[in-house]
Amino acid sequence: MATKSFSNISNSYSFSKMNIDEDEWVESMRKSVTEHHDDEIGKVPVCIFTVPKVLLATDPESYIPQQVALGPFHHWRPEVYDMQRYKLAAARRTQKHMNVSFERIVEMMKKDDEARIRACYHKFLDMSGDALVWMMAVDMAFLLEFLQVYSMKEEGEDTLKKVTGMSHVVDASGKKLSHVTVLRDVVMVENQIPLFLIRTMLSHQLRKTTGEPKTADETLKTMLLGLYHELTPFHEQELPDVDVHDCDHVLDFLYHMMVPNNKELGIMEAEIDIEDDRITEVKGGDGEEEEESFAKESDVRKVMSYVWNMLSKSNAGLVKLFKKLIFGKPMTLLMKLPWKIVSNLPLLKLMKEPMERMLHKFQEGEEKVEEKSDEPKVPTIEEITIPSVTELVKAGIIFSPVNGGISDMSFDNITSTLYLPVIDLDVNTEVYLRNLVAYEACVAAGPLVVARYTELMNGIIDTEEDAKYLRERGIVLNHLKSDKEVADLWNGMSKSVKLTKVAKMDKVIEDVNTRYAKTWRVKFANFMNTYVFGSWKFLTILAALFMLLLTGLQSFCSVYSCARVFHQLPDMQGGSGGN
Repeated sequence: MATKSFSNISNSYSFSKMNIDEDEWVESMRKSVTEHHDDEIGKVPVCIFTVPKVLLATDPESYIPQQVALGPFHHWRPEVYDMQRYKLAAARRTQKHMNVSFERIVEMMKKDDEARIRACYHKFLDMSGDALVWMMAVDMAFLLEFLQVYSMKEEGEDTLKKVTGMSHVVDASGKKLSHVTVLRDVVMVENQIPLFLIRTMLSHQLRKTTGEPKTADETLKTMLLGLYHELTPFHEQELPDVDVHDCDHVLDFLYHMMVPNNKELGIMEAEIDIEDDRITEVKGGDGEEEEESFAKESDVRKVMSYVWNMLSKSNAGLVKLFKKLIFGKPMTLLMKLPWKIVSNLPLLKLMKEPMERMLHKFQEGEEKVEEKSDEPKVPTIEEITIPSVTELVKAGIIFSPVNGGISDMSFDNITSTLYLPVIDLDVNTEVYLRNLVAYEACVAAGPLVVARYTELMNGIIDTEEDAKYLRERGIVLNHLKSDKEVADLWNGMSKSVKLTKVAKMDKVIEDVNTRYAKTWRVKFANFMNTYVFGSWKFLTILAALFMLLLTGLQSFCSVYSCARVFHQLPDMQGGSGGN
């Protein structure tokens, strides 16, 4: 069903016309080339994108506006064009509060801002200049009136008494349309309009208002802060100082509030980079204590590989027999013994010296290979894995809530406590986070911070039990129907555009994985999975030793007549063996 919807929507963009008037097209090309000489326009960065297809395919309704379209990407879709009458009503009300006519605003936009507007969109806008500026002006009036509600909420005013302009969300029968749906549409990547246009229209409104203490930028920032408080799932104690002049549109402001740069945080220099940010799942500890309990991973692998190569070259039929005899029956007792004790057993003691010589040759060969591969590694799927909440709790890791944002996540190695920011989940959260991830993928030149956070939450929340535990710990404040919906929300956001590394967050993941891997239960499970259940070569080597033991026993019995000895043994079922 979602695929069909996505297909229909993708064919209905305003810039994808099938019937093109060639004369109009030529005229638009002529104007674009000859009338816009300003070199500064070419330097305007693209800031409004379409959602990457890899994300759009996962859940189209989270990225495609359902009720109101802002800007040209979805303007002509029948599903959202019904809101046009409410937009026009908002434009008429806006005109009453401005010191110039609405038509005059449109004329100034066409003269001064048309080229800049087109430059903001990364898709070619196949429409006339008049159509474009009228569309943007009407959509601006609608958005500005919508944001005024959050400005009054931010200032603590009674919106029910003072906001009469919200009649555009009331239909003819007096029933309100879904305000939540409009709110979600406003934050979608493809539903953005340049913020400098909002500032221009707002400044014309404030000029007519007498005694207004705030400038257009201050008023707009109050509106956007109110919108942020309505949407953000986090409980930050301190908010960054984001300048609206540095923001391209509404979603860009919301992103800067969640992932502020150093300037917005008041930091003059970047934080010290972590020396080694590779995330690996440690199989065991280090030091002498580790050597006493288990064989070194690299040593065991080298010996196994060497012996296996000898056996496989000697007799393939014998190898198959060994596999049949011993496969699926691991000698767990031998695995539990320290390596020094195992190497001193009578049979293995004779093999210790030749094994060490084999190992020395293998070490020399591998060192040569490692010298050739010193290039930095690209992140892999395994490097972003982390055990689930349930598994971490069993390993003794404690979860604790902290009031803050993504950057306040941390792990205390001394107390084995993972501090996660409190997140408030409601019907808007998934759409909000998904569009932040999509926007980040389009504009971020560095680490994808929001995407990394969603990957982490998806990693630790696998089941309903995981979500329930975080809710009981006060980390997840669930306003959805059930804990299962929370788990489904995070598991559904696992799709990412590319793998990325975020130094501070990856350090937390590394510390958690290291602490988790140090528990004896995990060490033993990893060892058994690697060398027993996951290595039939090792089992075959044990089978070879077992066959040698049987051969020795057979030789002994052929000389000393073991049959007579066995007949003299008492019957295990209570009878006598010598009747």
